[in-house]
Amino acid sequence: IDIARWQLFGGSWGSTLSLAYGQKHPERVTEFILRGIFLLRPEELKWFYQDGCSWLFPEAFAEFRKIIPLPERGDMIGAYYKRLTHPDRVVQIQAARAWSVWEGSTIALLQDPERLKLFSTDSYAIAFARIECHYFRHGGFLEHENQLLEDVHRIRHLPAVLVHGRYDVVTPVKNAIDLHDAWPESLLRIVPDAGHAMTERGNIHELVSATRRFSA
Repeated sequence: IDIARWQLFGGSWGSTLSLAYGQKHPERVTEFILRGIFLLRPEELKWFYQDGCSWLFPEAFAEFRKIIPLPERGDMIGAYYKRLTHPDRVVQIQAARAWSVWEGSTIALLQDPERLKLFSTDSYAIAFARIECHYFRHGGFLEHENQLLEDVHRIRHLPAVLVHGRYDVVTPVKNAIDLHDAWPESLLRIVPDAGHAMTERGNIHELVSATRRFSA
């Protein structure tokens, strides 16, 4: 099917990919609906995987950190990358579970035991952790670390809705504010009772509202 232009709808890593694609091919995009804005800046990675979110969830971060020896903890992403690409599958799985459960423990305002169960399964964890860590280790293969903000001028003429949970600790709301400041034509919707998860009631409401707005 030859689709000349399409709507980009993405959350978290999907917002990163949507921005990167849209800035490269603005002529192919009709509008953006982005949730849990993730701009892949070094400070965002440091916040979640090194020091920052660990102050809010110290117990969960202790579990994330404990499989990494003390001398390697200055670069947690690098230490995890080494284990997630290790030739021993057992080492891979141990690292993947810890990586995935850390995110699963912090993703929503209220923790969901069923989500944690999913994030800890071997098949989910290994795919989830290896994809994330691979891209994060290589800076998302962007040309420079602030690319997604600096290239916003390429898409400012396109309609956009930015949805972000006030209590999102995976990708803090500052990301959405920074993007909106660079893209003031966008509509920013901060959800007062949500975290990062797409499935939280307030996030669902704003995402559905955005799709209806554009369909109309």
